[in-house]
Amino acid sequence: MKKIEAVIRPSRLEGVKTALSDFGISGITITQVVGCGLQKGQTEFYRGNPIHINLLPKIKLEIVVKAEQAEDVIKIIIENAKTGKVGDGKIFIQDISGAIRIRTGEKDRDAL
Repeated sequence: MKKIEAVIRPSRLEGVKTALSDFGISGITITQVVGCGLQKGQTEFYRGNPIHINLLPKIKLEIVVKAEQAEDVIKIIIENAKTGKVGDGKIFIQDISGAIRIRTGEKDRDAL
């Protein structure tokens, strides 16, 4: 099993969700986060004074899938989240050693 964490632009969430759903992914955790990277933030003005904001709103997706689905899921996220501009986000992949569905006690792949 693989855990895929993707940090994307909020405006790209609906497209990514729809594409993942069409692929058959039903389990996803979505969190509103703030962060910075190469984008380095932006400058806004408050009462005429410039204020540099380096933490920008992002969306974090967490998905655990069977290992053989991971590359397809990553490709779907990239295709639907990419704008080609700095700040599109990042994807992190981790190995998952186990999972348990609390309601039924099913384990590992059966719990997905």
